[in-house]
Amino acid sequence: MDLDPEGLFRDDSDEDDDNAQEREKNKEMVVYLVDASPKMFTPATTKADEEQETHFHTIVNCILQSLKTQIIGKSHDEVAICFFNTKEKKNLQDLAGVYVYNVGDREPLDRPTARLIKDFSSIEDSFMSNIGSRYGITAGSRENTLYNALWVAQALLRKGSAKTIEKRIVIFTNEDDPFGAIKGAAKTDMIRTTIQRAKDAQDLGLSIELLPLSRPDEEFKMSLFYADLIGLEGDDIVEYLPVAGERLGEMTNQLRKRLMKKRRVKTLSFAITNDVCIEVNTYALIRPTTPGTITWLDSISNLPLKTERSFICNDTGALLQDPQKRFQMYNDTTVKFSVRELSEVKRVSSHHLRLLGFKPLDCLKDYHNLRPSTFIYPSDENIFGSTRVFVALHSSMLRLGRFALAFYGNPTRAQLVALVAQEEVISSGRQDEPPGMHMIYLPYSDDIRCPEEVHVTSDDAPRATDEQIKKASNLLKRIDLMDFSICNFANPALQRHYGILEALALGEDEMPDIKDETLPDEAGMARPAVVKAIEEFKASVYGENYDQEEAEAAAAKASRGEASKKRKAITDAASQKSAAYDWAELADNGKLKDMTVVELKSYLTAHGLPVSGKKEALISRILTHLGK
Repeated sequence: MDLDPEGLFRDDSDEDDDNAQEREKNKEMVVYLVDASPKMFTPATTKADEEQETHFHTIVNCILQSLKTQIIGKSHDEVAICFFNTKEKKNLQDLAGVYVYNVGDREPLDRPTARLIKDFSSIEDSFMSNIGSRYGITAGSRENTLYNALWVAQALLRKGSAKTIEKRIVIFTNEDDPFGAIKGAAKTDMIRTTIQRAKDAQDLGLSIELLPLSRPDEEFKMSLFYADLIGLEGDDIVEYLPVAGERLGEMTNQLRKRLMKKRRVKTLSFAITNDVCIEVNTYALIRPTTPGTITWLDSISNLPLKTERSFICNDTGALLQDPQKRFQMYNDTTVKFSVRELSEVKRVSSHHLRLLGFKPLDCLKDYHNLRPSTFIYPSDENIFGSTRVFVALHSSMLRLGRFALAFYGNPTRAQLVALVAQEEVISSGRQDEPPGMHMIYLPYSDDIRCPEEVHVTSDDAPRATDEQIKKASNLLKRIDLMDFSICNFANPALQRHYGILEALALGEDEMPDIKDETLPDEAGMARPAVVKAIEEFKASVYGENYDQEEAEAAAAKASRGEASKKRKAITDAASQKSAAYDWAELADNGKLKDMTVVELKSYLTAHGLPVSGKKEALISRILTHLGK
């Protein structure tokens, strides 16, 4: 139903444009502001037995992993990397102490590329010689490098509307008091202007986040300055550090997977009646992840190819500019259609989603759910009052135990859906499940198969005894996975696919190590309690001597295999010896009687014939096989 094989009634709809617009609304722009002061190059730990990594190395590694994941998961997002407290300066505003890092012809704020990742991975080797580090805010100087960095970041995020694009500034630093070296009115003035610069950026729709790093034996103190910069108060200041630490760890150990932060698929018009129409947003739930689509590249420039379609007249060879006519043969008559007429013929409804009626919930069966459902939630963005109408419909469906039957689709793909209301679930003061509706895609009549029913009597099928059921239940309890969730296990084949792409893009010689989390837990299965439960279950089902009988059967099979190998070796040797003679010529000339018995048996063995009997019997058997 998804494809029109003839291509006749293909509609030039704006579905692709809608997807592009929704993708643009889910887009994110991020500027990483990395502190490059000398304190960032001090060891992150004082323990001698641990590898002495600097805070700067930790941040570079975090950004690298984030860029690698972003190419796979959120390839349309844009990112910029900016260092502050540097000796060199590189920014459009020509502000001191700020260096915007970039490579090649790439824009400062753009999608991440393989070259950016490859060059940025080796930045530590050349940072001091090419960019340099310094204390940007010092006593006796009016230069405020943090203020300059916020100004540059705001300028980088100038393009695009904050209403449709999420814009973020992420600051990495281990200095909790950047103005500590300054005293008096100068310090107060610098703090005031820097905080005001941050508030101005936030007023423009930019969010500012801080990922602090605590120095050895010294915890990062948010209350000194950065709490005011990002707008934290009260208990939020205390709770911020643990959350930021987890966030930093997640950036370092991100899983390669496709992500859609807001997960909004599309905005639909939901027609309740002919006169009442509301607006709802659809959200994607858990979906299986598959490798990305193939992109065709130019063989010379290695740039993506853009497909263009032109219509050429079959009679004159001229390029058709006007909208082409489409036709269908009917009773030897050519019926012509315009694009507009085809669109009207295929249009089933003027709305994306139209309510048809209601049915009891018990009419909805498990096998009606053919694919993952979509969650819908009201929106008052364009149609005011949509939430109020949606809440009334939602509460009535819950109270009466009904689901809504609706038409959903576009002119090229139309189907019936079931709208099932979901009640809000709150536990421990937080929302576990939001209120809304699940849109379940119903099957067509030919999608439902009627499997044959197999009637098995009690005499035909073996039944487990109470002892066997008890042992099986005990085994399941021993190997039960607590808090199991499919989200905790990555697809190893998909991770390997992404690893190969990463190695090819970055020109690496070795594949990154891929941990297969779906393999059995050998250490857990070797626990004495689990081993005992397995042995008891095997004994109850197969008997006490099952292992011995299995070992004897394996030994017998091995002995048969050895005998087979021995016979094959004898046959090969006989074939090699027999090939030295022209047996047909020997038979025609009557010289077989001059051959020895061993030579005659080599022919018989090579051809799988019996080798018993006297010499005359062997010769007769050879002549018969040769057809003489």
